[in-house]
Amino acid sequence: MRGSRKLQNPDAPEPEQVDWQVLKDLVPHLGAFKLRIGLAVVCLVAAKVASVGLPFILKNVVDQLNADDKALLVVPLALLLAYGLVRFANVLFGELRDTLFGRVTEGAMRRVGHQVFKHLHALDLAYHLERRTGGLSRDIERGVNGISFLLRFMVFNIVPTFLEVGMIVALLFWNYSPWFAVIVLVSVVAYVGFSVIATEWRTRFIREMNQAESKSSTRAVDSLLNFETVKYFSNEAYEAERYDQNLADWEAARRRNRLTLFGLNGGQAFIIASAMTASMVLAANRVAAGTMTIGEFVLINALMIQIFVPLNFLGFVYREMKGSMANIDAMFSLLKVTPAVQDADNAPSLTVTEGKIEFDRVGFRYQAERQILNDVSFVVKPREKIAIVGSSGSGKSTIMKLLFRFYDVTQGRIAIDGQDISQITQASLRKAISVVPQDTVLFNASIFDNVQYGDVSASEEEVWQAIRMAHLEDFIKQLPDGQNTMVGERGLKLSGGEKQRVAIARAILKKPAIMIFDEATSSLDSSAEQRILEAMESVRGDYTSVVIAHRLSTVLDADCILVLEGGRIVEQGTHLELLEQQGRYHLLWQLQNNNANEASR
Repeated sequence: MRGSRKLQNPDAPEPEQVDWQVLKDLVPHLGAFKLRIGLAVVCLVAAKVASVGLPFILKNVVDQLNADDKALLVVPLALLLAYGLVRFANVLFGELRDTLFGRVTEGAMRRVGHQVFKHLHALDLAYHLERRTGGLSRDIERGVNGISFLLRFMVFNIVPTFLEVGMIVALLFWNYSPWFAVIVLVSVVAYVGFSVIATEWRTRFIREMNQAESKSSTRAVDSLLNFETVKYFSNEAYEAERYDQNLADWEAARRRNRLTLFGLNGGQAFIIASAMTASMVLAANRVAAGTMTIGEFVLINALMIQIFVPLNFLGFVYREMKGSMANIDAMFSLLKVTPAVQDADNAPSLTVTEGKIEFDRVGFRYQAERQILNDVSFVVKPREKIAIVGSSGSGKSTIMKLLFRFYDVTQGRIAIDGQDISQITQASLRKAISVVPQDTVLFNASIFDNVQYGDVSASEEEVWQAIRMAHLEDFIKQLPDGQNTMVGERGLKLSGGEKQRVAIARAILKKPAIMIFDEATSSLDSSAEQRILEAMESVRGDYTSVVIAHRLSTVLDADCILVLEGGRIVEQGTHLELLEQQGRYHLLWQLQNNNANEASR
């Protein structure tokens, strides 16, 4: 098969180290917002300048109020007004910054989420057969939310905090004793170092918690999607017990995470308390010695609080940032999965002129040791109806998947109107083919919406025309809500035959050149089967039809019947010709007739 990729295992442990490459991967998604980012940075710097200026204004107010000359009240009043104005500017610039960057964050979340969603639909069938929907949806949800956290808090909390620390250290060193600057630097370095080391230690517990959450979510979704099977075997208690076991693992992981958080918060609090105490003792000694004023004492206290309040928050931000980066990394890893089936470089679109299908010595295997098809060759003429029959596991449905190019052949070629399908675009190929699958899954929407899904741009009259051709009109008119009747999740409110007729109507609306019926009647009773056959017959001659059948009674009128056995075509011909050969088809016909006769007794 063309291409290679590693399938993701949602239960596999995450890497010990978070890949900082995710920051680089995120940057291209911000390119469309350069002006907003620039304006937000200007507001950020303005807000921090105002923030650092506040303690200095406060210091002058205190010193003026502490002066011997009480008559000069106009100066402290002006300073107080300036204090209020600067504080307002600080808040205003901060709000402007958040408002401007909010659009950036939301735009990046939308772009990445959309890209991941498109990529998942571009992946091949093999990937989707192995994925687990619940865990995958949680990975995407956490990854998108992680982008929001990383951008808003890292860019506008971590960076501003260090900018503010740098400005305060420089002012303390220039205006006061270098010891104040040393205390700030040492405490900041100690705090950041301790936070990094402790958070790296805690990351394992965060991952365990996320994995436990994904497993419980996967279990819940898988069980609910298959609730009919659960009911059939009365396994409600068993499913609840398994879900409770997953929740117990999640609870234990949460408990371990909480205990490690206690250790981290305690260490950070000790560093902050030590730095605050040291700076205030130094300032108090200088006030007592007469080398600092009361206002300057207040200034030092205000600056230290101003540093450590956001720095204390920085600990939380860094912890969450690590978790967010792990979540983003998990989501971006989905984008690194390469589809096994890819378009050739500069592949043209398929041009359908007649709808002729050719299989030329086709071989296929899912795995190296498991050959499914071997040297399969046949031709379906334009608007001809060909049937493929055989026992279970003979490779019938694989032919449909290869024609639809869910997989690439391992040998030989498949062509439509002489064009090798591996050399044309998948989109144009699949636009030319409609499939009525054996197990029709409908969206939880109205019957009309499910039919219109075959061509979302179709008019109401075109949809109703397809409904009539599928012999679905009378059934819809009997319903209280008519075409607006909701079919339920996966179409569970409809019977098997009703769902199949919806599928046929949807396939007709697509206006394809080729129609594939993949065992469309295998699970239906005789009455429902007859209605499906009538619907299939009504479109005969309009399309090239490939009917993959288990029941031979459904293909008696086929122009040619291919008998598949062990991945090879062992017989071919019309129904009567194959019966005359007294071969494999004749044996299958007798077996089915005997079973039908016994069932009718």
